[in-house]
Amino acid sequence: MSAESATLAQVSDGFAAAVETAAASTVLVNARRRIPASGVIWSADGTIVTADHVVERDEVEVVLPDGTKHSATIAGRDPGSDIAVLKIAASGLAAAVRAPAGSAKVGSLVLALGRPTSEGPMASLGVVGAIGGPWRTFRGAEVEGYLRTDTTFFPGFSGGPLIDAHGRVIGINSSRLGRGAGLTIPVSAVERIASDLLAGGRVRRAYLGISSQVARLQASLSALAGGRETGLLIVSVEPGSPADTAGIFIGDILVELGGQPVDDTDSLQAQLGPSRIGQPTPASVLRGGELKALTVTIGERT
Repeated sequence: MSAESATLAQVSDGFAAAVETAAASTVLVNARRRIPASGVIWSADGTIVTADHVVERDEVEVVLPDGTKHSATIAGRDPGSDIAVLKIAASGLAAAVRAPAGSAKVGSLVLALGRPTSEGPMASLGVVGAIGGPWRTFRGAEVEGYLRTDTTFFPGFSGGPLIDAHGRVIGINSSRLGRGAGLTIPVSAVERIASDLLAGGRVRRAYLGISSQVARLQASLSALAGGRETGLLIVSVEPGSPADTAGIFIGDILVELGGQPVDDTDSLQAQLGPSRIGQPTPASVLRGGELKALTVTIGERT
C-alpha cells in the first residue's frame, strides 16, 4: 500500500469512527406522518433535542440506537429557531459529546448525521462553507449564529447533529431555516435555547415593535448623539406596541437604549435580552433636530 493510500485509509477510518461515536447519541424521532426525523441525546437523563418543524403531533416516539422505543413528552419548543426538546423516561443514556464553541472553522471537514430509519445511522461528508450571525430567522427569532455546509441533508436528517472529525456535536441541523438550503444552529446557541425550553417551555424574546434601517447622522445630529455616526431610522411602528406606547414615531432616529448606543440592528438586538422584558428602559431618539429622552417598557413577543 502506498503512503497516499495509507493516509486516505486512515482518514476514512477516522471519519467512520467519528460516525460510530456520534451515532450512539443520535436517535429516531417519529412525530409526523411522513418519514421520521432525527434527534440528539442531550443528557443522560432522557433529554432529547430535535428540530421543531418535525414535531407535528403530540404523540411522539423516540427510538434509541439499540432499538428501544420510548414515548416522549414535549418539554418545550421554539419555532423561531426550529429547536424542540423532548423528554423520555430513561436514564444512563449516551449523551452527545459537544464540541467547544467556535471550534468549527470555514473549511473544516464535517459530517451531517441522521437516523431516519431503524436500519442504522446515515451520514454525509462536507465542508463548512460559511459561519455567520447573529441573524434573524424568517420566523422572527434572533439566533446568535449559524453554519452553512455543503453536506447533504437526506430526508429525515433534520434534528440530527453536525459533527466534527472527533464525533463531537457542532450543532443541530435544520432543513427548514434555510428555506430550501440546510442550515445548522451552533451548539452554543442550542445549549442556551434548550436550557430556556427546559426551564419554562419556551424562549422569551423581547421586542419594541418597530421596523428600522441604519441612517448616517449629519454632523449636527452626530454632535447631539454624543458623536455617533449612525442610528436607526424608524420606518414603521406597530400599533399598540411598546414603542407606540412610549411615543416613538416614524421618522425618529433611535440612538440609545438602556444607556447603550444603538447604531445598527445588531446593537439594538443586544439590548433586547429576556431580562429586559417588562422593564422600563430609557431610550434616546433624534426628532426634529433635538435629542428626546423617552422611557419604553420592553414587551415580550408571543
